[in-house]
Amino acid sequence: MKIAVSGKGGVGKTTLAALLIKALADDAVQVLAIDADPAAHLGRALGMTGMDRITPIARMRELIAERTESQSGGGSFFKLNPRVEDLPQKLALQKDGIRLMVLGGVQKGGTGCICPESTLLKNLVRHLILDRNEAVVLDMEAGLEHLGRGTAAAVDRLIIVVEPGLRSLETARQILGLAQDLGLKKVALIANKVRNAEDREFILTHLPEMAFWDFLPFSERLLAADREGAAPFAKDPEMLQRVQKMLPLLRE
Repeated sequence: MKIAVSGKGGVGKTTLAALLIKALADDAVQVLAIDADPAAHLGRALGMTGMDRITPIARMRELIAERTESQSGGGSFFKLNPRVEDLPQKLALQKDGIRLMVLGGVQKGGTGCICPESTLLKNLVRHLILDRNEAVVLDMEAGLEHLGRGTAAAVDRLIIVVEPGLRSLETARQILGLAQDLGLKKVALIANKVRNAEDREFILTHLPEMAFWDFLPFSERLLAADREGAAPFAKDPEMLQRVQKMLPLLRE
């Protein structure tokens, strides 16, 4: 099972990813959590400590130079198929049966980046999705930056998280377009921070053609977890139960 979670920053994407990862782990599923968002917060959402001392893989210059055979992570010529299969074992953190890898982001201009850092990350994500047996949950940035066409086609489900706000819904449409371009067909939407029927109607009005898995209510307990740097499932077990009910949908 390979799941990618995306959405505009601030909609609760990482919180939902953490709840989903916890739900899978509680269901006796081996989970490899991948923080593929440059604003890396998944580790804290999973209750892992010392995350401020973790170096994202995109900034491991010596590793990148070694695997891509480039000069200090740069240069004009480098290997396009670097060895990555040993990295999950070497670099993943572990807590309560959940393993986590922090990819980080690549500094790039408006046209993207074909560089050693990007090459290593894309090859690593390809390996995680195509070759690994355990469940993989990727907390993505809205751009789906680390997914190539062949990799995206093997993703079992893309989950887009939205909130009742126009920018969030516009971002969701952009992600849907990217997913279509990549050939990613199984897409699900989950609305978050829904306070009332008016919020629900606003979302449905702007995305009338999409089926939603759930409309999750605004939670003061999840807000408190975010402020305290605590795991959301520790603060709001009822929300975890709602996410657990989505697991059969993931397996369809």
